[in-house]
Amino acid sequence: MADVFSKKKRSEIMSRIKSKETGIERTVFSYLRKHNIYFQRHYSKVAGKPDIALPSQKKAVFINGDFWHGYKFRIWRNRIPRKYWIAKIESNIKRDKRNCRALKRRGWKIMNIWGHQVLEDKDKTCQLIAIFLAKTKRKIS
Repeated sequence: MADVFSKKKRSEIMSRIKSKETGIERTVFSYLRKHNIYFQRHYSKVAGKPDIALPSQKKAVFINGDFWHGYKFRIWRNRIPRKYWIAKIESNIKRDKRNCRALKRRGWKIMNIWGHQVLEDKDKTCQLIAIFLAKTKRKIS
């Protein structure tokens, strides 16, 4: 399928897409703050810079954009221009897996959320994140 924009225009459009403080992230952050749930945004001291982190409990939440992180990528990969985007998305998927493995090896609990989950049912998805963050490890005496 041919792109309706020139390469220059497509590059300009794609360069304006933010990686932080997206609308979906702001929705989740707002929900968590409204419910008095402590978290750190874009925690840069661990692999992958989780969108939401509780370092003291070693919990991380990644809010992944469907396109950039390859939601159902196998199904739609043939519909995008091959040269750049397929390699880009495949490398994002590999990097995401590598980062999650690195965090898990260090004892972190990971939750991955897709952007469409927030868009389809904001309250349910945010509640799932809140429950994940609220669970604490219980010490057995």
